[in-house]
Amino acid sequence: MNEQLLFNLVDLAGTFAFAISGAIAARRRNLDLFGILVIAFVTACGGGIARDVCIGAIPPAGLSDWRYLFTAVIAALATIVAYREVERLTYPVRLFDAMGLGLFAVYGAHKALLYTHNAEVAILLGMVTAVGGGLARDVLLARVPIVLQKEIYASAAGVGAALAVIGERLGWPALWATWLPIALCFALRFVSLRYGWNLPRFGGKHD
Repeated sequence: MNEQLLFNLVDLAGTFAFAISGAIAARRRNLDLFGILVIAFVTACGGGIARDVCIGAIPPAGLSDWRYLFTAVIAALATIVAYREVERLTYPVRLFDAMGLGLFAVYGAHKALLYTHNAEVAILLGMVTAVGGGLARDVLLARVPIVLQKEIYASAAGVGAALAVIGERLGWPALWATWLPIALCFALRFVSLRYGWNLPRFGGKHD
């Protein structure tokens, strides 16, 4: 498979997964059709738009390429139609969030590395791509963003983005440099949810 085609598929798959997570969250808040579509699109494309602005890829692909809006709308409509079935999944929003997290972390790192040729920038923007849309979704729905809570979220995206950058710099085959980081990021996020793994917290009551 052509490498660019592979990364395009990864990006659209991440868009689809994140749009589902956004649509589910919006449906739970009883938003109307327009509200669900907006939240789905923001969740799916918010991180990528922020990344493209940072690397100078103007206009951002999420706004200029019809495939992103189309994918987000299809995912949102499918979620509305099959909402009862989707809700039967365990932690449905977080499950689809975990899928999108790995996909976007890897694609975001790849695109940033392509534009900047800087590994550190690529890793950071891979994380931004992965967590930006979910953060915007949570802010719009007036809840504490998942990325700021105790769960392993941004750190999993960082691990996936870093491994993707390492793979590209070492010349790994595209399939290895793409799917291995995606699988690792998803596994870290999913297992942390399954077994309640958390980063340290420093809570307590204060006067």
